[in-house]
Amino acid sequence: MAESLRQRLGHVKSELKNKTTVQGWVLPKQTSSWAPPGTWTNIDLDVTPLARRTWTSFTILGYWVSDVISMQSWETGSTILALGLTWREAIFSIVFGSSVMAVPMSLNGYIGAKTHAPFPVLARSSFGYHFAKFPVIVRLITCLFWHAITNFLAIAPTTQVIRAIWPSYRNLPNHIPEGVGITTQMMVSYFVIWCIQFPLLLIPPHHYRWLFTAKVAMMSATVLAMVIWICVKAGSGGEIWEQQPTVSGSQKSWLIMWALNSCTASWSTVGVNIADFTRYTTTPKQALTTGLWFPLICSFIAIIGIVVTSASGVVFGEYLWNPIAIIDKWEGPGGRAAAFFAGVSWCLAQVCVNISATVVSGANDLASLFPKWFNIRRGAIFITIIGGWVMVPWKILHSAHSLLSFMNSLGIFLAPIMAIQISDFYLVKRRCLDVPALYQPQGRYRYAYGVNWRALVAMICSVTPQLPGLINAVNPDIPIGGAIYITNMNWYFGICSCAAIYTVLSLCFPAPETLIPFMIETPEGVVESVDSQREGDEKDQTRIKTESL
Repeated sequence: MAESLRQRLGHVKSELKNKTTVQGWVLPKQTSSWAPPGTWTNIDLDVTPLARRTWTSFTILGYWVSDVISMQSWETGSTILALGLTWREAIFSIVFGSSVMAVPMSLNGYIGAKTHAPFPVLARSSFGYHFAKFPVIVRLITCLFWHAITNFLAIAPTTQVIRAIWPSYRNLPNHIPEGVGITTQMMVSYFVIWCIQFPLLLIPPHHYRWLFTAKVAMMSATVLAMVIWICVKAGSGGEIWEQQPTVSGSQKSWLIMWALNSCTASWSTVGVNIADFTRYTTTPKQALTTGLWFPLICSFIAIIGIVVTSASGVVFGEYLWNPIAIIDKWEGPGGRAAAFFAGVSWCLAQVCVNISATVVSGANDLASLFPKWFNIRRGAIFITIIGGWVMVPWKILHSAHSLLSFMNSLGIFLAPIMAIQISDFYLVKRRCLDVPALYQPQGRYRYAYGVNWRALVAMICSVTPQLPGLINAVNPDIPIGGAIYITNMNWYFGICSCAAIYTVLSLCFPAPETLIPFMIETPEGVVESVDSQREGDEKDQTRIKTESL
């Protein structure tokens, strides 16, 4: 045992010494049955091996509970009511918006489950081998921003856990200037939750089903307990249900459209990268359960948020939209115990959202862009350091005009990317991909110089009319005139216009080398298809000779 320990220490010492040079950070070059010799790759980019296809329909359910149940989703209704609308418009926007998003999300998820390839690799079939880096970079940037925001929102439940153990933590003196956007107490809570989260980010994605299962159990119990407790305490449902809208006419109609668009666009990042998770399913049909679970869970948590908030007005004399603000009211031995368990549940909720919505996706992007330096584990470390510290999350939220406006603007780029992915697979290529060719820099999906010009034109035509809205989201003082109407429905405009333009261009000006009659899933399938083609050519030649005789 002592000898084994010495060997391990020697290995660690050797690795640390290697890391003192740039070359020491280069990943070992792995042989791949997918990428050609000389191409740098790693197992995280390859088609998911059979041993890692461990996700079931229940895992998909756990994934969506993990991804959807968060403080952001809980507070969605409050943002809509703050516009002057009522609970009716809020529930309509949430239910309809999530149901609409469930369609492209299920279709994209099926592609990943069918091919078992990650999003950065699948994007090559529609964007071209090199142009596929564009959607990958767009998604990587959004992942970094979302990781920063989700990390920061985990401060509040962490504070509840700590103050439940040490009540004096509430009165921790502040030594950080006010202009920084964070207090000493918040910084301590942030550091604690970041340290707890860090080792969880290093778990391989195909093992996350156990973490998702834990969140399903803990969050279900916490949410139901909060609803039952506050409704019993209030004795009624509160007065939110009787509120009337403060806007009318066309202004009300466009606000509803804006709310609907926001509830749809806010899930665009996951809609684009869902293949990074469905690639681990055992059968393609399991990915289609997203169409059921996603809108149900979105609607459930948002409605629960409205119910609890309405009852909080009766119990506390003010509407508390943030669930942590309610937990903060719990005092005494019993209240502190409840605050501890509820705080742990909400901490787990935010950590799981980070894993499912930002870390795994961003790590896949980095592994695709820099396979020589990054695999999923290294990518996760990079994401949580850059997004968690370098981007200074408290500054992002402290200076943000509106979180929902930021979420809304994501659809400008992500909706067209989704449109191209889906229309290419289902309408242009008719669900027939040459999966091995996705790994070939000079293969059939190279198009012209690695760029599919049809995707480029479709992106430009779709994004350009939406740019004024993006400018206005950054600086609301800049007038954009009638372009505001496109902004209020930018997700729907983007996905519909881009899908139509790309499909028409691809059908009118097809790329024959990318169109094959059936799906080729393995390198062996390439050989079989070539043999079949040769047999077909021989039969055609024989038939022609016979007819000539």
